[in-house]
This record gives sequence, structure tokens and C-alpha cells, in this order.
Amino acid sequence: MLTNLTRRTLMKGAAATGLVAAVGSRVLAADGPLGIVLVVPSPVGDVGWGRALADGLEPVKAAYGDKVKVTILENIQEGPDADRIMNKAVADGNKVLIAGSFGYQNGALQIARRNPDVTVLHASGFQVAPNFSPFAAQYSQGTYLMGMAAAALSKTGKLGSVSAFAIPELITSINAFALGAQAVKPDVEVSVVWVNSWFDPAKEQEAAKALLAQKCDAIFSNAQDTPSVVAACEEAGIPAFNLNSSMRKYAPKTYLGCVATDWSPFFKASVDAHLAGTFKGASAFLGVGEKVVEVVDWNPGIPADTMTKIKEIEAKIADGSFSPFTGPIAKADGSEGVPAGKTMTVAEVVAMDWHVKGVTTPLPK
Repeated sequence: MLTNLTRRTLMKGAAATGLVAAVGSRVLAADGPLGIVLVVPSPVGDVGWGRALADGLEPVKAAYGDKVKVTILENIQEGPDADRIMNKAVADGNKVLIAGSFGYQNGALQIARRNPDVTVLHASGFQVAPNFSPFAAQYSQGTYLMGMAAAALSKTGKLGSVSAFAIPELITSINAFALGAQAVKPDVEVSVVWVNSWFDPAKEQEAAKALLAQKCDAIFSNAQDTPSVVAACEEAGIPAFNLNSSMRKYAPKTYLGCVATDWSPFFKASVDAHLAGTFKGASAFLGVGEKVVEVVDWNPGIPADTMTKIKEIEAKIADGSFSPFTGPIAKADGSEGVPAGKTMTVAEVVAMDWHVKGVTTPLPK
């Protein structure tokens, strides 16, 4: 069963702080600092996914001070090396493991099963266990809004996306980008270049240039940890936006904006629950309503009437009255994806493996 962790349960976690103070402090005092380890597949620089995860732990450190010890293990390739490194981190006494990449799922889940006293948080996955919670951002809520802005600025009607891997989290982000654009200009098309890497600046820049050569005049940097795509678009005078943390300083003239993530509410609630002994694994699919996803650094050149519509939709997304994935939605092959009046469930969104009509690049097999 897929259980969704919502804003209400996050708030309950925050409310448990008093219990943590009474119970968790004794655990910390008896056993020393709580070891928290974050493992990420790319270097933690000044921008990107790794930076957003690391920043999300800052409020935990501020709340607990020397009662917690946070370790960040960066540039850890998915596969056997990651499994070995995560196992060693737990063997060294860390009791909270944040496995910061989709490809860490199987190894991290086995660690959780072998160590029931360890809390494991896994990025972008779908497996759930009593001490194992997958977490993902509803980027699609932000990329839908970005699609509206990109379409309003586009002259060619062709948009592009440089994307890391064809996993549901990134597929849904592209689909929402296309749907948001089509809400402004119905005939907009989106081309995608899959780079099959979380961190490859040269390949990412080449992909951006390939999309520019196809006359794409607004580009979505989808899960790049470097500003390579954004910088290439700045050089070409084309708007670009990205996920997780702002890259505006790398594109001061053409930056379209950022679908930013703040993981601190989720990380803080999870650590609180671990210390209180109340942690229960659940799928945390968090977005605008939970204040985990926020669109920032909007380009001032976006037409005022478009920004008014964007803000109206953003408010409806926040209160739950609008979803980017409400039908009718057609698939790229022309078949029905979502019937009229139906909204995709969380389980359907996190398993999405098809593109919407208007995304012209086939998915990798």
C-alpha cells in the first residue's frame, strides 16, 4: 500500500517536539550524538539537488546542536559502491540514513530491513517499510507554472528539456511543463534530451546546445546539479529554469526562475519522530501545499497577465483545488491518458511512465 505523508502529518511531527524533548533527550544523553548521514550521487556544490538536501539539514542541526552529528558523503556512484558505503555508515553507528538518489533504493531498503532501529529516508523511490520512507517533491506543481511562463515568452512554440534519467519523478516534471505551456499556447511542443547522468557538465551543455539548434527558445534544466544548461542558455539569450536551488547568478539576464525545494520540514519531522520512537515509514510526496516546493526568482519579463494567471493557479495548487494531472489528458501516442474530470492519484503520478501529447521525444526503452 502506498501511504502519503501530507502537511498534516508533517505538522504532527513538529508537534511531537515536546515529546522528543522529554524522551529523545534521554536517548541522546545516553548514547551520544545522533548520527545522521546523507549520501548523494554528485558533488555538493553551491547549487542543485545535493545542495538542497544539505541545506535541508541545517534546521535540524540548529534545533539539536551538538546532540546530532551530520555527515555528508558526496559523489557516491549508484550501485555496489553506494551499498557498501551506506552499510559502513550504519555499521559506524549512524541511526538516520538519507539515501539521496533513486538508484540507492534496493541497497537502502535492505539496510532498513536488517537494522530496524535505523530510520532510512530514500529520495525519489516507491518502496515503503516500517522504518523506510521514500520522499519526493511534487516538482510537477512548479513546472506546470513554469510551462505557462515559458509559453508566454516563446516565439517558436518549441520548448526543450535537458533531463537526467527517465524516472517517473522527472517524466512527470516534463509532462506538467508541457501541460502548463499548452494551457497558454495549445500547440506548444517539448523536445527532450536525456543525458543519463546526474552530473556531467559537458554532456549537459552539449544537450542544451542541441535543443537550441532545434529552435527551442525556453529550456528546462531537469535535475542537473550544475549550471551548465542555464549558463548555455544565458549565452544564447534564451530563458531557462531549473529545479531545487536558484541558479540566477549564472544567468542574470535570461533566468526564467527556479522550482526550489526546502526539505527541512520533512527532515526535521523525521528526526523528531525517530527520537520519539514514533517514526513510521510512509511515502512523502510533498509539494507547494507543504511548503517543500516553491517557485522563486520569476523573470521580470514575463507578461503581467500571464503572471496573474500563474499566481491564481499557484494558489489553487496550494489549497488542493487544482492538479496539473486532471483530465482530459492525451498521451503522446494519441491514446487516452487521463479521462475528462478524473485526477490522477498519487500512486498513478509516482508511477508515471508515459509522456503527454506535445512531448515529441520518445521515452528511452
